[in-house]
Amino acid sequence: MARRTLKDWLAPMAPLIALGAIIVLVFAMGWHQYLSLDTVRDHGAWLKAFTAEHYALALLIYLAAYAALTTTAIPGAVFLTLTGGFLFGPWVGAVTTSAGATIGAIGVYYVVHSAIGAWLREKAERDQGLLKRICDGIDANTFVYTLTVRLIPSVPFILINISAGLVSAPLRPYAAATFIGILPATFIYSWIGAGLDALLARGEDLSLASIVGQFFWPLMGVAFLSLGLPLGLRLLRKAGLLPESSD
Repeated sequence: MARRTLKDWLAPMAPLIALGAIIVLVFAMGWHQYLSLDTVRDHGAWLKAFTAEHYALALLIYLAAYAALTTTAIPGAVFLTLTGGFLFGPWVGAVTTSAGATIGAIGVYYVVHSAIGAWLREKAERDQGLLKRICDGIDANTFVYTLTVRLIPSVPFILINISAGLVSAPLRPYAAATFIGILPATFIYSWIGAGLDALLARGEDLSLASIVGQFFWPLMGVAFLSLGLPLGLRLLRKAGLLPESSD
């Protein structure tokens, strides 16, 4: 058997190294600081004007930015989703955000699958924690399980991506379930983002408190997806209307 060279060892790690380099660059340049409501408040007019003049380009930039953000798992996805709704409206914003997040989820899938899949799978098997349960669920039924956990915003997005890579989930059902599953919460956030114009027009400060006050009921929709949906699924399983799952 031929000895493996350093190049042979490093080749599978190339995607992970590239991902790490991008994350370091983002934080070194301070670009992560733009993922806040301050960006909409301070640059909202310019962003709107640019989008109106270069709509297709702005949409493409937003799609690429969301895919990169999801791949790197840098915090701030909610604020970028609000910005997408602010610039493109709830429908286009939600669909574009879901598409970008799906591309990013596939990116994480490939990074994990090629670089650290064996090590992480061994760790998951040993720890028997949430990562292991998600892996087992995706392994059992990729589309149904992925769709279910994607519908619940409180389940960490990155953990689902990692789990899919660990078990080498079939890509088509995984991608389809990701896109469909995150649409409800994404639409709610995009709808809220589209309403930020009204807050700015009234001269209100864009803060978490003002958004909660203005969009209380839409946010309750996200809360229902996070809290009510898991409870409802458990009740349906106990009633025998849904098959048992490992989640």
